[in-house]
Amino acid sequence: MSTRTETDSMGAIEVPSKAYWGAQTQRSKENFAIGHQPMPLAVVHALAHIKKAAARVNANLGELPTDIAQLIEQAADEVIAGELDQHFPLTVWQTGSGTQTNMNVNEVIAGRANEISGQTRGGKSPVHPNDHVNRAQSSNDCFPTAMHIAVLQAVTLHLTPAIKTLRDGIDQQAKRYEKLVKTGRTHMMDATPVTFGQELSAFVAQLDYAQTAIDNSLPAVCELAQGGTAVGTGLNSSPGFAEAIAKELAQLTELPLRSAPNKFAALAGHEPLVTLSGAIKTLAVTLMKLANDLRLLGSGPRAGLAEVHLPANEPGSSIMPGKVNPTQCEALSMLACQVIGNDTTISIAASQGHLQLNVFKPVIVHNLLESIELLADGCVNFQKQCIAGMTANEQQMAAHLENGLMLVTALNRHIGYDNAAKIAKKAYEDNQTLRQAALDLGLVTDEQFSQWVRPEDMLQPE
Repeated sequence: MSTRTETDSMGAIEVPSKAYWGAQTQRSKENFAIGHQPMPLAVVHALAHIKKAAARVNANLGELPTDIAQLIEQAADEVIAGELDQHFPLTVWQTGSGTQTNMNVNEVIAGRANEISGQTRGGKSPVHPNDHVNRAQSSNDCFPTAMHIAVLQAVTLHLTPAIKTLRDGIDQQAKRYEKLVKTGRTHMMDATPVTFGQELSAFVAQLDYAQTAIDNSLPAVCELAQGGTAVGTGLNSSPGFAEAIAKELAQLTELPLRSAPNKFAALAGHEPLVTLSGAIKTLAVTLMKLANDLRLLGSGPRAGLAEVHLPANEPGSSIMPGKVNPTQCEALSMLACQVIGNDTTISIAASQGHLQLNVFKPVIVHNLLESIELLADGCVNFQKQCIAGMTANEQQMAAHLENGLMLVTALNRHIGYDNAAKIAKKAYEDNQTLRQAALDLGLVTDEQFSQWVRPEDMLQPE
């Protein structure tokens, strides 16, 4: 492999000739050969937005020559478009401030800008990665700003539409079965009746709650650390730079971004992302219940509840012919486990803000973006592969309802709790219907039982 020589404050180092990156990226690539989790490209693209916005603002403030700013913008646009994705080889497991990735972006933009200007690929002239691309910036404010932008884009463009897709799909099924009466269950035991539509409506409300929690957490994420530079003071940036770049970024990304009122907190703490992660965990908890409930209702097909027919998407066993498993429910519950674990990692990492900087930033954004991706994909896939094709086993629901002992609850108002309990106990012990047990005990007449014990009348307050 042919190489070229690049330099940084540590000296000279050989870099692949085809690479746009420079010395600092190469050193990081060699010094942090840990794992195979690449820095999310969403963060890289967000950093390119920052470099583009900074070039514009610095040019407007007279801090950067217009021709240099234009070169930076042109190269940054290529990064944003994904045309240079292969030139960002660094993993998540690097410096906790994200300095290596920030410099990777600086070097690639500078290297490409220099090539556009007619020079060789890479290098520091006419565009310098630090003096020009990183002007009025620090990794300490660039990386948290990129974290917020990447997360906001992921939530608004992917997660929120995905939640709506699943929510609307379940709501459609709830309306379809709004009058289908079945046995309710509490403590995993038979309870008073509900409709299948009522049962499904709970998930619609839970998804709405999770979406509201996510929405409520986003305004704080819209506040940017950019302009705080190294420790929050804004050293080496011009007055008004922080507000100007926040406005520019808002226009470039079409997000309601604004400058954080306290840059010291924005660099050293990550409470907004912790809050968002908690809201996202709430969604994972809802999806876990959804998956588990449908798995229980679909259990069988002959030795379980078998009240719901889940789509048979693929063979379920390598040894048992004809077996079909609730694999979509299993996948959804597994990703919910991962998201809950990611939230724990994010919480611990965010608690490690020592003095003027939190140096666990890459693992925070890596886990948060992974959670968002898993949940977004999971919601869409579950709607398509499970909810859309799910049907009620109305015959089985009717049989369970007919045999259910807790219909006796309807008699409480007429003969009292204790007498109703006697009927339920006798019916269970003697393997009788509730009607027969009630008649044998002489507590009600056949006409009274027919009048008072009506499942369809037990679905709302009387």
